[in-house]
Amino acid sequence: MTMCLLCHREIAAPLTLWQLINFQPITEQIVCTRCRQAFSAIDPQLGCQSCGRLSDQKKCSDCERWSSEIEFSNRACYTYNTAMKAYMSQYKFNGDYRLRTVFQLEIQREIQASKCDVVVPIPLHPDTLAARGFNQVEGLIGELPMLRALTTISATKAQHQSAKNRKQRLTTAQPFKLAVDSMQLYRKNVLIVDDVYTTGRTIRHAALLLKKSRCNNRQRTDVSTRIITLMI
Repeated sequence: MTMCLLCHREIAAPLTLWQLINFQPITEQIVCTRCRQAFSAIDPQLGCQSCGRLSDQKKCSDCERWSSEIEFSNRACYTYNTAMKAYMSQYKFNGDYRLRTVFQLEIQREIQASKCDVVVPIPLHPDTLAARGFNQVEGLIGELPMLRALTTISATKAQHQSAKNRKQRLTTAQPFKLAVDSMQLYRKNVLIVDDVYTTGRTIRHAALLLKKSRCNNRQRTDVSTRIITLMI
């Protein structure tokens, strides 16, 4: 018997007749069925083609307002419901690093399906990284290759993103700078990975910087910037 990482109840691993007959290993579950079902997955066919939010339009009204800045495609995996809020509080803010495994395989499958050249995680401010002890986005990516192409500009962090209201988020200045030689990105299809898409300001700052760094110049239509976020 194993314990659910979220509710800490025992998980009874189901053993099928097919597994017994074919001597198949039992896959250990880390989250119980009840907790897993509390998360609300987003069907990519029902989401906005830009931000990935559930929408009855191909491009939601929020993305229409952003359209003049940069075009990209975000695969948002889940909605930010009560269960996801509790998960992020325990993983991100309480620092339970074990919880990276809850969605790690799913994020890795999305990354592999994207067929990107470079995976770029959104970085943490050094103050946040020191306090938390890990980058929650890199935890979701796991052992897959990634390029830490971005770093934060400010030496000190004035305010956490989670403490800002929508207006403050939208008016946030570019927080990133390039941390690698731009030739490592030149003509590469880049996949940016983040945990939460809120207003889209952070993602757009990252995408614009990478584009200006010649990874995605306007003369090449075969080079793209794509995004994967755990939730929106």
